[in-house]
Amino acid sequence: MRRLLRTLAASAFACLLLPLSAAPSSATATSVQAGPIGMTSGFYTDPSSGPAAWAAANPGDGRAAAIRDNIASRPMARWFGAWSGDIGAAVGSYVGAADAADKLPVLIAYNIPGRDACGGHSGGGAGTPAAYQAWISTFASAIGSRPALVVIEPDSLGDFSCLSRAQIAERNGMLRGALAQFRDRAPNTWTYLDAGNPAWIGAATMAQHLDGAGAREAHGFSLNISNYFTTGENTAYGNAINSALSASYGYTKPYVVDTSRNGNGSNGEWCNPGGRRIGAVSQTGGGGGAEMLLWLKTPGESDGGCGVGGGSAAGQFLPEVAYKMIYGY
Repeated sequence: MRRLLRTLAASAFACLLLPLSAAPSSATATSVQAGPIGMTSGFYTDPSSGPAAWAAANPGDGRAAAIRDNIASRPMARWFGAWSGDIGAAVGSYVGAADAADKLPVLIAYNIPGRDACGGHSGGGAGTPAAYQAWISTFASAIGSRPALVVIEPDSLGDFSCLSRAQIAERNGMLRGALAQFRDRAPNTWTYLDAGNPAWIGAATMAQHLDGAGAREAHGFSLNISNYFTTGENTAYGNAINSALSASYGYTKPYVVDTSRNGNGSNGEWCNPGGRRIGAVSQTGGGGGAEMLLWLKTPGESDGGCGVGGGSAAGQFLPEVAYKMIYGY
């Protein structure tokens, strides 16, 4: 009975969140009502997110109400890495809280060795491939049979320019291994490899990177994480990737778009550009071919010590940046 009620609630949830002007195709509607979506009654809102914690700690600040109502109250992904400490406990606690609320958590695994090797702002990761395998195995086991969405290692398939062929092969092996861990240990989790953004790598090349990392075994791929490109630009790119996957490898995949900070598009800068605006809230469908629109980056979290976040660390919550992003100035 509980599963039936969940399925009915999830169907209503999907319908309520779809934009009135852009209902999904029948294939998309069927897809998003199956799997973990059909096991829950909506996306999970993290009560301990950076904006939620800041708003709670600063109730007298004139920006607090706007940040609470427009950012902290929205469903967003939580990122997990070395800073999470005991990864089994951290993931288990988060997914357990979501499951108790009958909501769907979105998690991001961000700990691959050589992380952001070519960019540098978010460098780090596990020390060795063996350490990463143990970490991601524990991550998947901590989710277990509970429903979840997991994005595996943002930027890892775009960040190739400074890697040798051997390093690329090693990275692909770790990503394929991660997919296998979720397949075996977290059967109700949908996994997504990250495919960067429309301005980074051509669609045909990204399709090659995805296939090399085992995308056939993933549920789908993600786009625009921590970037600002419009949803339309991303769906055009995602559809082009799928055309290339179909032509070269004989399959296509659902994709999700990070809309957390793309409300007025990119100004050409990726690292804390000014004047950006929050985008469409997390929802199933969204038109243009996307399976879901999700807030995968927390608005107001720094991209690194650059732009309007000069002097900050990647991931640090900046209330002034968050506040201005609500209004787009």
